[in-house]
Order: sequence, then structure tokens, then C-alpha cells
Amino acid sequence: MDVKTGFFYLFSVVLLFAAFRVITARNPVHAVLYLMLAFSQAAAVWLLLKAEFLAIALVLVYLGAVMVLFLFVVMMLDLNIDSLRQGFWKHFPLAALIGVVIALEMAYVLMGGFRLQGAAPVEMAQAAAAQGSNTKALGLLLYSEYVYPVQIAAVILVVAMIAAIALTLRQRKDTKFVNVKDQVHVKAADRMSVVKLAATLPPPPPAAPVADAEAEKKP
Repeated sequence: MDVKTGFFYLFSVVLLFAAFRVITARNPVHAVLYLMLAFSQAAAVWLLLKAEFLAIALVLVYLGAVMVLFLFVVMMLDLNIDSLRQGFWKHFPLAALIGVVIALEMAYVLMGGFRLQGAAPVEMAQAAAAQGSNTKALGLLLYSEYVYPVQIAAVILVVAMIAAIALTLRQRKDTKFVNVKDQVHVKAADRMSVVKLAATLPPPPPAAPVADAEAEKKP
């Protein structure tokens, strides 16, 4: 086994461990940190495969921007982990069924359902790579032979973005806001009400202390 193969197995083992910890970590901050570790190992694997563009894009886009943003969002949400775990086993059968369906669909697509007829895209990509343009070869393969996996990845990213927006737009009890509709249709009578009060009476005169009066009567 040469050095390149040894590094590949090392990066792969760390990548699988980090991916497993992403879905099993109890703390969401730890899960985000493990996901960043998984992305870094995936970038190292891309470098071993001589796909420098993918490696740099993974480091700059995901590790440098997206994952740092996710980390700050998760830390600022102040999620109550105990309340989130209350309905876990209640919704586990449905979640497991959906996960199995998604896994079967992805396995069907990746095992040959997306391959096009003919080898023209592959030959064009090889010719572009021979000229020294890895980015052009990658684009030819992604949007010709691997167009379905690219679309699946785009849908997954859109779902993740919608979930992040839904988490940040939760209604909090300590948040005060004004309903624009109620504010527009408000009337003057609703803003001020006249309340009738009784006339103010002068305070009664202070009473003389009983103890002092009895003391004056004694010789």
C-alpha cells in the first residue's frame, strides 16, 4: 500500500466517523462541528482524486461561509433539547419510512438510472481534462451524464434552506410586534377612553393622640 492509498483510507475513516456523529450527536453545536470536520475530510479526498476545483469550492463555500453561518445560527437559536426529544419516538416510524424511501430513490438513481446513452459527454470531458481545464470537464459531466444527481442535491439544499428559515422565524413569547392590519383599521375611540371619577375630597384633619391627652390630665 502506497502513501496515497494510506491517506485515502485515513481521510475516509475520519469522514465516515464524522458523518455518523453528525446524526448521533445530542448537542446541535457538536453536530455542526462534526459536519465541518466531514467537509474538510471530503475536501482532502477530492485533492487526492486531483479534483482541485471541488476541494477548494468545498473549503471556501461550505467551511468558510455556510457552515460558519449554520454554527452561529444554531448557537443563537437557544434550542431546548429536552422539548425537542419529547416526540422523537412518536414520529420515528414515519421518519424511518421516509428515510428508507429517499435511500432507495437515491440508490436507484446512482446505480445507473441517470446514465445517458452514448459516451459523448465522457469523451468531451476527457478531452477538456487533457487540455488542462478540470473545471470545464467537471461542468460537462455534471450537466450531461450526472444531471439527475445534481438536481437531487439542489432539492436537498433547498429543503435545508427552508428548514433553516422556518427555525429562525419561530414565534417567541418574549417578542413584541404590532399587527399592521389592526393598526391601519384602528379608530380614535379605540385609542382613548374617558373614565368618570368621583370628586377629590380634602384629607381629614389629623386626630390628637389619645396617650398624650391622658398624660396631660395627670398631676
